[in-house]
Amino acid sequence: MIVDLPDTTTSKVSKALVRIREEGGAVALGRVLTLVIRTSLGEEEDAIEAANEASREHPMRVIVVSTDDDDGVKTGRGARLDAQIRVGGDAGASEVVLLKAYGAAASDEESLVTGLLLPDAPVVVWWPGSAPDSPSTSSLGRIAQRRITDSSSRPNPNEALRTLSKNYAPGDTDFAWTRLTLWRAQLAAVLDQPPFEPVLAVKVSGASDSPSTLLLAAWLRHQLKVPVEYGISSRANGSSGIHGVTLSRASGLITLERSVPNVASLVQPNQPTHDLSLPRRSMRDCLAEELRRLDPDSLYGEVISQGVLELSD
Repeated sequence: MIVDLPDTTTSKVSKALVRIREEGGAVALGRVLTLVIRTSLGEEEDAIEAANEASREHPMRVIVVSTDDDDGVKTGRGARLDAQIRVGGDAGASEVVLLKAYGAAASDEESLVTGLLLPDAPVVVWWPGSAPDSPSTSSLGRIAQRRITDSSSRPNPNEALRTLSKNYAPGDTDFAWTRLTLWRAQLAAVLDQPPFEPVLAVKVSGASDSPSTLLLAAWLRHQLKVPVEYGISSRANGSSGIHGVTLSRASGLITLERSVPNVASLVQPNQPTHDLSLPRRSMRDCLAEELRRLDPDSLYGEVISQGVLELSD
């Protein structure tokens, strides 16, 4: 069910939610968190679709704050708030409140969502596109336990990641880190096998616009305490993301390379080559993983605040 509320207020939206629950039997019981999505006008649907899919694992209330990127505030355009409520089949296992703020109505994002938050439930804020340089001190970030950004969506992803590293606060995370989960698992599994030799050096390569490559290099340097060569590699097919990792040990080289989309080849001394499934993770997969933990990710904190800066020195 979809209910449109043009030219409204957050108070009227809250009352409409109560009325819908009373009349239609849709209840908020079982909702485990409030997910606030901050996006630009016209870019809401992909994020809402990912949240709806993730809600089947994490039932939640989704509040989408969509603005005209402050153009209206700067020009003095009149304030206006249009809202839409989606429940039932149109909202997955969640209930979605879409707030489109124009002009001065977009100037105070915190006040737009405060009255719509689930009581006594954690708050997660997600910026699928452009995000503040310091998420924890932003208007929405101040009310959240977890703050999710995606540096790959920025014009200069690696520079955006370095900016986030300088402003890191516990509770911050980035999809560039979430996309590393499969890579980190495969590399850890390799090092858990004989001959258990120490790694002497590491080489990581990837696309120039891949912040995940930078984070992977920082993680390996931070964990292994060895020199890491971080470089940009080009491919004829223009593939994005991480291209490969080479670990040097006394017995030889271990290479995990993704030369074609979704499949990586693992080459180890005195062993046959193995092809492994290593797909680029979807927005839904990344969001669902990040919502599994509502406490700060201490390892990410160490890698982003220490490893990235060490690698940049």
